[in-house]
Amino acid sequence: MAALGGSRRDGQRQMAEAVEQTFRTGEHLAVQAGTGTGKSLAYLVPALAAAADGNGPVVVSTATIALQRQLVDRDLPRLTEALAPVLPDQPRFALLKGRGNYLCLNKLATGTAEHEEDAPQEELFSPVAAGALGREVIRLTEWASDTETGDRDELRPGVSDRAWAQVSVSARECLGPSRCPYALDCFSERARAEAGRADIVVTNHALLAIDAIADASVLPEHALLIVDEAHDLVDRVTGVATGELTATTLGTAVRRGGRLVDAEISQRLDAATATLLALMHDLEPGRIDILDEELGTALTVLRNAVNAARSSIDTAPSDPKAAAARTEAVAALADVGDTADRILASFGPAIADRFDVVWLDRDEIRGSTRVTLRVAPLSVAGLLRSRLFADTTTVLTSATLTLGGSFDAMARAWGLADTGSEAAPRWRGLDVGSPFDHAKSGILYIAAQLPAPGRGGPDSPEAAAQFDEMAELIDAAGGRTLGLFSSTRAARAAAEAMRERLDTPVLCQGEDATALLIEKFAENPETSLFGTLSLWQGVDVPGPSLSLVLIDRIPFPRPDDPLLTARQRAVTARGGNGFMAVAASHAALLLAQGVGRLLRRADDRGVIAVLDSRLATARYGGFLRASLPPFWTTTDGERVRGALRRLRGAPETPGGQ
Repeated sequence: MAALGGSRRDGQRQMAEAVEQTFRTGEHLAVQAGTGTGKSLAYLVPALAAAADGNGPVVVSTATIALQRQLVDRDLPRLTEALAPVLPDQPRFALLKGRGNYLCLNKLATGTAEHEEDAPQEELFSPVAAGALGREVIRLTEWASDTETGDRDELRPGVSDRAWAQVSVSARECLGPSRCPYALDCFSERARAEAGRADIVVTNHALLAIDAIADASVLPEHALLIVDEAHDLVDRVTGVATGELTATTLGTAVRRGGRLVDAEISQRLDAATATLLALMHDLEPGRIDILDEELGTALTVLRNAVNAARSSIDTAPSDPKAAAARTEAVAALADVGDTADRILASFGPAIADRFDVVWLDRDEIRGSTRVTLRVAPLSVAGLLRSRLFADTTTVLTSATLTLGGSFDAMARAWGLADTGSEAAPRWRGLDVGSPFDHAKSGILYIAAQLPAPGRGGPDSPEAAAQFDEMAELIDAAGGRTLGLFSSTRAARAAAEAMRERLDTPVLCQGEDATALLIEKFAENPETSLFGTLSLWQGVDVPGPSLSLVLIDRIPFPRPDDPLLTARQRAVTARGGNGFMAVAASHAALLLAQGVGRLLRRADDRGVIAVLDSRLATARYGGFLRASLPPFWTTTDGERVRGALRRLRGAPETPGGQ
């Protein structure tokens, strides 16, 4: 710490010692470290020491690109320089992402990319290509000559997903180094080779999940793993393990595969796809517990047609361009066929014994309807338990891991807790606290006098009372407010209402790029920013620009969320409390993340205002409050407004506490 210009932090030292012990004993560790602890250095130092002792590489997985870049661009370079005098060799570190994040030279050279409207390749890659997509692809071809990494995140400004799809491949679409003529220059293979030589490999939860789920390893062989932002691990693994059928995925499979098979199989593919899509458009959105005969038949016919197409395509012709096109076609067909087969297999005799959940989503996007048939695991606990924790000593860390004051809920979700079916992995939980004095730095205000939130819109009496409270608080704070809302509709309605009542500016998510809105919010202390889910976890604005965090309601999952309601039902069927295990735990985690936006450095001061009286009055309120840092808590609105007014004029302790 002295070499880095820092100072001793007891929580950081305690965490570092615990990580070192975990690496030595093989006992898994869940460690909660509040904002300001310096947890990245607390796990990187023992990780580098372990690698120096020949126990590397150590894999570090994160949920966000921002943290990956912080580790690779700032923390690891500074740390390896500081530790150079005491380490035998200069540590090496690398950033590894999924193959689809890197530009594919073979796809770029062979022109196997396809315009979604089937435009000819010569038009797409022509210097005079029309349209935004063509211009972006031309820019990517020029960038390919300059980039050293081929990493999409290094392209500034970025490009749309449609454009990037023209120059990248998934792992399934890749020809492989033994067949690809560009294997020696492949950006993805070079990144993997660099990771194979590294002592510390930084990656993301999605790639970690793929490595655990897939038969082939995508990460270097490792025995030590650190999962930062571990509160997001279950959702990220669930996302990777979710399959879906849409008009786009079906159309891509038919278009790519239909060109390479005989007319009879191509017609079967077309007919099967058209039948399923028509049925999907007629279905009501929501969970599907019973597979009716018509949908079951349509899925079976589609699966059989896809399998026939897959088996008739030769993926190893001598021509590299033909090989790439056929590999992509088989990959698209495999995605569809495997998903259809998985959906069919999901409907066992008893709902309580099922491993997967099937549901239909219907979204309105720019005036058109998108229908998606999805299948996702009811739980990823068993997957993580058998494919991750069984072979890898793991440290799981975040600022928010204890729910209701205990690690048990997260441990069950990860598969660390004993389910009774087999011996549980050895693990322990450790809370190293926070360097912040929450009781003296912030107030948790619960507006207990407000009516409980209802289903009424912005014109309802409940909304009017909430808007009055909101306006008084923001006026007292002089702006400086981050508003976290349960829905986009609620955020927009509140922004509109506050603009009519306040003299200070109010920004709302969706009116500009989120990153630009956060910049504007941070630059002007009188500004308020309202938004939804990404702001609950993605805002780091220390200092006077943020002294009030408003939360409109307890962030329970939607009552019609197919996956979470299925998980809740499964817990109840086993004799547990489904509401507390799923809905309340979900709300507690998100609430803790939102509350964490307030104090970002030691001299920050402010108020968390929860405009949902249930946090004070409901039976589950104690569980939710126990999931939050120990702020001084009150239901006295006048006292809170006085504290906010004083904060505008002098750096005194809120509420005199």
